[in-house]
Amino acid sequence: MASSLSQTVFFSILLLLSLHQASAKKTHLHFYFHEILSGPNATVMTVVNPSNNTNSFTFGAIAVIDDLLLEGQDDNSTLIGRAQGLVGAVGRDGSLESMLNFVFTEGKYNGSTLAIYGRVVQGVTIERPVIGGTGMFRMATGYSVAKPVDISATKLVYEFDVYVWHKKMNN
Repeated sequence: MASSLSQTVFFSILLLLSLHQASAKKTHLHFYFHEILSGPNATVMTVVNPSNNTNSFTFGAIAVIDDLLLEGQDDNSTLIGRAQGLVGAVGRDGSLESMLNFVFTEGKYNGSTLAIYGRVVQGVTIERPVIGGTGMFRMATGYSVAKPVDISATKLVYEFDVYVWHKKMNN
């Protein structure tokens, strides 16, 4: 009896998962994330710095960001949105934790957002989950892969590929 109930529950879950997958739309996004580290147009600001050292972002520090999402790697490329959120220095090894919203302001996805959360190690390829979205990306799940393409004392540029499964919208 218990085995029969377990099988029924298992197959019901499989059915629900397959129905969700069948009703989901897959979207691949490709863009460049530009973070300006200093100067009058800086897109990142440290708001908590426990070490009182203004020149470093060390364990316990927290920053807010309002970075650029551009179509290309070049600084003059077309702006398609912003990456807004929090970054915290959570590891004594220098690792970070990021909570970001990709806010699309141009094109097909104008007004839509994607929520990205996860661990960051600077200078290497970063994979993080997509944990939600709004607008065209309602009910989003998926993942992002960010590859460093330009890291200097004044800016960070990452190439992003985001793979999203989301509710099909009639818009």
